[in-house]
Amino acid sequence: MECGSQLRLGVLASGRGSNFQSIIDAIDNKTLKAEIALLITDNPSALAIERAKKHGVAYLVIKPREFGSRDEFYIKAADELKSRRVDLVILAGFMRIVGKPLIDSFPHRIMNIHPALLPAFPGLRGQKQALEYGVKVSGCTVHFVDEGMDTGPIITQAAVPVYHDDTEEILSERILKLEHKIYPEAIRLFSESRLKVEGRIVRIQGNFPSDASLVNPSLGL
Repeated sequence: MECGSQLRLGVLASGRGSNFQSIIDAIDNKTLKAEIALLITDNPSALAIERAKKHGVAYLVIKPREFGSRDEFYIKAADELKSRRVDLVILAGFMRIVGKPLIDSFPHRIMNIHPALLPAFPGLRGQKQALEYGVKVSGCTVHFVDEGMDTGPIITQAAVPVYHDDTEEILSERILKLEHKIYPEAIRLFSESRLKVEGRIVRIQGNFPSDASLVNPSLGL
């Protein structure tokens, strides 16, 4: 990213794209200084496509089965993102483990959000895993992406209480409200060059978060 230029985002999504929408909203509300250069989806029926159309965001459908290997699919995705001068890649409900060609093209420049407090409950249906384990607190995590499943360096987290009568759907909705807050905030920190990765640790320069309630709004911590 060139000094003084606006952050250019590339988004990968497979489904409804609610976090994609939260980023669009943050840009429209001018709480995030960025532009979305491209949406890539592996699902031609993804609702994220309709969101892109509504907001004038360019999009591409790239189907993995049309490539000879997983790496070829990610090489194509990386080439499309680089051709549009993307600075930061955002995973917004992208239901695949990111391949090495894309990670190598954007080192410490791919973010994901996960609906659990990593390193607990990685992978699919983190909310269901949390309920079945019997935790009293759950939440969401924004992290940089590496080649593992939800194993990259953690940028920020937010927590919610878990109640005895919660269902997976109820807990998911409670967590999702915080996802929509902390994901744009993490992107904003990146845009301001305030994130420094030291091994597994992400150092945040200056005061964070800008809204202290993001740390743990439901528990008052």
